[in-house]
Amino acid sequence: MSGLTKSFDGHAVLHGIDLSVAAGTLLALLGPSGSGKTTLLRVLCGFERADGGTVEIDGRLVAGDGVHVPSEARRIGYVPQEGAVFPHLSVAQNIVFGLPRAQRRARHRVDELLELVGLPGSYGERPPQALSGGQQQRVALARALAPAPSLVMLDEPFSSLDTALRIETREAVTNALAAGATAVLVTHDQSEALSLGHAVAVLSNGRLVQTDTPEALYRRPATPELATFIGDAVLLPGVVHGDRVECEMGRLMLGRAANAGLVDVMIRPLQIRFCSDTDTDQGHEATVESLTFYGHDATVGLRLVNSASVVSARVAGHLSPRIGERVRVRVEGEVIAYSRAQE
Repeated sequence: MSGLTKSFDGHAVLHGIDLSVAAGTLLALLGPSGSGKTTLLRVLCGFERADGGTVEIDGRLVAGDGVHVPSEARRIGYVPQEGAVFPHLSVAQNIVFGLPRAQRRARHRVDELLELVGLPGSYGERPPQALSGGQQQRVALARALAPAPSLVMLDEPFSSLDTALRIETREAVTNALAAGATAVLVTHDQSEALSLGHAVAVLSNGRLVQTDTPEALYRRPATPELATFIGDAVLLPGVVHGDRVECEMGRLMLGRAANAGLVDVMIRPLQIRFCSDTDTDQGHEATVESLTFYGHDATVGLRLVNSASVVSARVAGHLSPRIGERVRVRVEGEVIAYSRAQE
């Protein structure tokens, strides 16, 4: 898509979106509520008309320059948030629902598609209400894949599932799409986007903020606002000197070049490491002010000695310090600096 715009009642929702999805890949479209994700999905699927810009699928223009190909002619498979399987049809009838009549009668590819989404072929005769929520989502995916679409759109397909079912269903869906489908996963879940997408595009207030690999997006977010949206982040004032930055956590190595002068330094809590008892000459002294225990790990609030700053660190659960304990901490790895107005 190129230069895509859309407004409702004079309110601009999409502002010149430029985005491409490589064939055979899964792009995660990530953004908070109200960012324009659903509108973009509806425009791509043809449910809404774009006000400007173009959309091409497999080199075919489906929107733009007076063209608006209807949704049913775009060869897009669509998996809605709740799956939306038909309760009065069997699983097999759900899967072939959108196919030509002859293929529906022949149960075209039903067993193959059930296997692809990780369900036994015997499930074909079951009513959908006999399946779990995660299994119904897999049936919805099989139905979307049945016509061999050029593109599969998944609209927050795991949001209504509990944690265990969500993990299991994600794995089944990812395995099914790995067979060569090109897909766009719309989500507001950062961990979901980073773990499933080959690439992640972040949408905010109707604008694309950054499109990158999951690792690059997490390690080198384009803005401090994006850094805090993608994951927990510590932001400290600092000054750049060459390839290093000076801040309250010490003189740290930069992960990318930054202009000399005043900056905000972004450190991930996992980079803040506790020094061992023998490293008395390393790190910076801090007092443990708070502790949130999650079992496998914990978030520790640390007030740096001789400073008003409180930073967050993540540690393994069994290594959690006590509130009030005096510790020494250091930063591991490279950090990112964002230029700010001179003071």
